[in-house]
Amino acid sequence: MEAPAPRPRLRVAAVLPYQGGLVLVRHAKAGIAYHLLPGGGVEAGESIDEALRREVLEETGLECRVAAPLFISDSIDPHGLRHMVQLTFLASVVGGELVDRPLDPAVMSIEVVDPSDLATLDLRPPMAGALYDASLDSFDVPARYLGALWTLSDGSTNPEAASEAG
Repeated sequence: MEAPAPRPRLRVAAVLPYQGGLVLVRHAKAGIAYHLLPGGGVEAGESIDEALRREVLEETGLECRVAAPLFISDSIDPHGLRHMVQLTFLASVVGGELVDRPLDPAVMSIEVVDPSDLATLDLRPPMAGALYDASLDSFDVPARYLGALWTLSDGSTNPEAASEAG
């Protein structure tokens, strides 16, 4: 008998403009380094707002305020082993300072990146095009669904997802 598919996991992420760029966190898994928007999983009994503020603080040292929803996306493993729904919000920094050593041990570094450089990074989920396009309008854009985005283990993206994200 085949194992049941896992339930989708809910992740929140912040598009956090800061000092002329966007705050990204760098992770490494299985020897591959990649970038993420700061954020993480929503815990049971925790609101989306609380989860986003907690995750941004743990990963960056910055306190933020949620401003508006920007993107919704799915990350679905082609083998059916993982499914994550990501809610991406525009947020603003309201306090704190970028830290050298984040509370989250998975974060290798924190970087402030110019939106025009996003396409040069291994950003996960692969939403660099959508982020860059939204930055051209100062993120004053309607929220939209980006589709199912997945980065393969070799760092490449699902060709269907790449066309949906850009």
